[in-house]
Amino acid sequence: MSNILKLGIPKGSLEKATLELFSQAGWDINTRSRNYFPSINDREINCSLVRSQEMGPYVANGTLDVGLTGQDWIAETGADVAVISDLVYSKASDQPCRWVLIVKDDSAIQSVEDLEGKIVSTELMGFTQRYLQERGINAEVQFSWGATEAKVVEGLADAAVEITETGSTIRAHGLRIVCDLLHTHTVIVANKDALNNPWKKQKIDNIALLLNSALLAREKVLLKMNVPASAIDTVVKELPSLHAPTINQLYGDDWLAVETVINRSEVRDIVPILKRAGAEGILEFELRKMVR
Repeated sequence: MSNILKLGIPKGSLEKATLELFSQAGWDINTRSRNYFPSINDREINCSLVRSQEMGPYVANGTLDVGLTGQDWIAETGADVAVISDLVYSKASDQPCRWVLIVKDDSAIQSVEDLEGKIVSTELMGFTQRYLQERGINAEVQFSWGATEAKVVEGLADAAVEITETGSTIRAHGLRIVCDLLHTHTVIVANKDALNNPWKKQKIDNIALLLNSALLAREKVLLKMNVPASAIDTVVKELPSLHAPTINQLYGDDWLAVETVINRSEVRDIVPILKRAGAEGILEFELRKMVR
């Protein structure tokens, strides 16, 4: 088959969340131990597992047509790629991650300015160096191959720039967050030459559409209920919805079937209100995709 899209899946911390998102969007990607080329239920796609840190350069040089990685690693590598879409999810949640400056709990460092003359350990070395240089701070930035927090705990570095979602692991190690340096989330990036190929561009756009629709669906649920005609105005007044609720007449009865899509976070508050307004048989359904 001549039309093949080369897709990069981030290996490591984002891997599981990315595979789950693709599955929800309709693509089942199967990985096997020590295999860097997973199978996928789409004959038009070839998959490769690539570290997030390396994704940008591989997409930029055409080894891959499209890939998913963090905004932070595009900024770090300066890869010349096209950002197709933001995808706000991470390894444990659908929230952005933060690169933070961390120190020991009892450290005298209270601000970035206090790093003057200190040793800072991080994987995000290029960004950290630029961040400090822009503020006129002279510190020694050392590259960390991992276990960055431990270097601060063991006294090998005065501070570290590390990524976190909740900060709980940092606190558990007796460390303290001084400040946030960078907020980041996952992005879909494409090779600029690949976007000049109409078939590849359409395929990339389709992937972006379905991944975004899967993410959006996680925030929403479908509510269905039966409502007596006499109470319909009261119930509809209480219903948040994307546009307007769908209302259908039940056969041979003065009851109406109502359905609407609402934010998942609103369900626990709205269901008792709907019940008191006269709705019955209220059902909540999970959504797999939601295309605006």
